[in-house]
This record gives sequence, structure tokens and C-alpha cells, in this order.
Amino acid sequence: MERSADIAIVGAGIAGLAHAYMALKKGYKVVLFERDQFAVGASIRNFGLLWPIGQAPGVDLDRALRSREIWNDISAEAGLWNNPNGSIQLAYHDDELDIFNEFLSLYSSADYDCEFVTPQQIARLSPGVRQKDLKGGLFSKTESTVNPREAIRRIPLWLEQKYGLILKFGQMVTQIAIPHVKTTRESWLAKKVIICSGAEFQTLYPEAYAQQNFSKCKLQMLKATPSQAFQLGPSLCAGLTLRHYPAFAECRSLKKLDDRYDTLSVKYKTNGIHVLLAQNNYGELIIGDSHHYNQTVEPFDSEEINALIIEYLKSFFDFGFNITERWNGVYPKVPGNHCIVLEPEPNVLIVNGLGGAGMTLSFGLAEEVIERIDNGLA
Repeated sequence: MERSADIAIVGAGIAGLAHAYMALKKGYKVVLFERDQFAVGASIRNFGLLWPIGQAPGVDLDRALRSREIWNDISAEAGLWNNPNGSIQLAYHDDELDIFNEFLSLYSSADYDCEFVTPQQIARLSPGVRQKDLKGGLFSKTESTVNPREAIRRIPLWLEQKYGLILKFGQMVTQIAIPHVKTTRESWLAKKVIICSGAEFQTLYPEAYAQQNFSKCKLQMLKATPSQAFQLGPSLCAGLTLRHYPAFAECRSLKKLDDRYDTLSVKYKTNGIHVLLAQNNYGELIIGDSHHYNQTVEPFDSEEINALIIEYLKSFFDFGFNITERWNGVYPKVPGNHCIVLEPEPNVLIVNGLGGAGMTLSFGLAEEVIERIDNGLA
């Protein structure tokens, strides 16, 4: 006999969990399918950064700020570590200062919560910052850090305990024909299906993904332990990051910085390298990353890329550390978009394409999607 739910969700990464949470809050009966025994995709292979400062003003920034509010609520209720530590973008060159000034001028009325800080202020906020040649920084209060490896394991169990989420780990959804949902173990009836399958888009509705020009992005990351007890303070980044995130794309002064880095080393751009530094609740440093886009990604990591990341990190971080882990992650990407919501057939939604901003955007996006379902619009 087939069991039933109001909404079936495919994928227990952060996007799937966000949609489950929002649907459960609305009172829907929800079953969550995950093909592995626990989520092992991009949702656990990241910094754990909630990064509104990188999002373009408008829809994405609004979603990021709303997601941060929801993360705060969930963290308090579920007992998750969540550090509202903010971020500092560091400037060691005049062209970086020009971008800070232009950004603050362009978006003075937007909901960024930023201010320019002097080298002296930065030293108090984050003692690990290299002070030599430091000209200042852009301090933002909106960023937080969670531990993705713990959060992605804990949230589904908490949703099960508090809201009655039906968890089906180790079950791959193989066929959908509403209201029927077939898995490798059993069959279900569902009024709606939401597919949040991340970089796995060859199994369900592959033609829908192909029409959207989906690709995969492989990134390389590292974990390190400081050489002695150390509190990072705000998460850190420097000039390379300014040309990575959409928030700074409208700054005309960006071209000068872009040209300078290409002159310094074109390998930064060809390998999609910009460098973020975060710290988890165990004091470990999370370092990355690189970006390579293709339909099929190479499984082999490059030590040259890791060396470029570490080399650039040392240009702004002046503290000893020892590398303890290296890994790669793979996430889906649609050029020019931070999310795609598709309806390949009635009552089936594909929610994907959040790129590297899944932790930052998923809860805000899920709230919108479930609200549309609740209002009969999806």
C-alpha cells in the first residue's frame, strides 16, 4: 500500500531542508527523500558562511537577509552553533579602496550594513590580519558562520522531532508521475513534489535542466588548525573577492583591479580563485576556493591550485597554520542566475541553481516557493 504526503521533497541538502522547514511550518505533511545515508554534497563541503555582502541589491540581497533571520531562529531552536561575526574585505591597494568608496556611494540606501574601517580598527577586530601595507577595509555586520557538517546532519533530525518530518534516507527517487513517487525501496503518493537535487540533474527531468544550460562547478577547499589558540573574529577576504561577487559588479573601478590581478597572475582568473577565510566552532580554519565549470568535472584535485589559494591567503593573513584536510565540492550553476524554479509538469517543481550561495539564499527562496504553493500559485 502506498503511503501519502502533501509534499515530497527530493534532496536533503540545504535547499531541500529549507523547503521542508517552510512547508512544515505551514502545516503540510512532508516526506523528504535523500539517496545517500546522509547528505554529502555541496551543502557540507563549504565554508558555512551566510554571505549577504556578496549578493546584488534587490531580490538576492533581500533573500539573503531573510535567510539569515531564519537561520538565527533555527539555530536557537535546534541548538546549532551560529556565529554572527560579520566580515572584513581588506584593501592593500588603492584600486581596492576605490571600489569600497564607490560601493558605499552606490548603495548608500540599500540594506547592506557596511562601513569603512582603518588598519587600527581592523587590528582590534581581527588580530590575524597582515598589517603591512594594509590601507583599510570594508566591515560588514550581516555575515554569519555556521558549521555545515553539523547543521546539515542536525536540521533533518530536529525537523523530524519537532514537526514530524518523514525522513527517508538511503532512498533514491527514480520516477515521478503525480501523484505517484517511486523510490528504490517503496512508492508514495504526493500532491506536490519539490526537487532539490543539487548537482545531480541526470536522473529526474534531465531535459528540463538541459534547456536551462545548467553546468557544474568544481571548487577546491582546505581546512587548517592554527599553530596556537586563535580567534579569527570576522571572516576575511581581500581584493580577489571583489571581482567574484555580484554585489560589486556595477563598480566601474573594478576594471582597474581586474586588470592588475590579471597582470599579476592570469592563473587566478583561469582557475576562478578568490580566497575566503572562515573559522568554525572548533577553532579550525576553512580556506578556499577555486571554480571550474563544465558539464562533467574532473575528479582530480590540483596541488598547484591549493598552493595558489594558500599563497594568496598569506598576503592578508599573518598567522601560522597547518593544513589538515583537502577536498572538493561540486554545485550546479546557471549563467546569470542565482536560482532556477522550473515546473517540468503540473505539481512538480525543480528548485536549483543557487550556485555557491545555497547556505546564504536557500531559506529566503524556500519561503517564497512555499508561499506560492500555499496560495495556489505553484
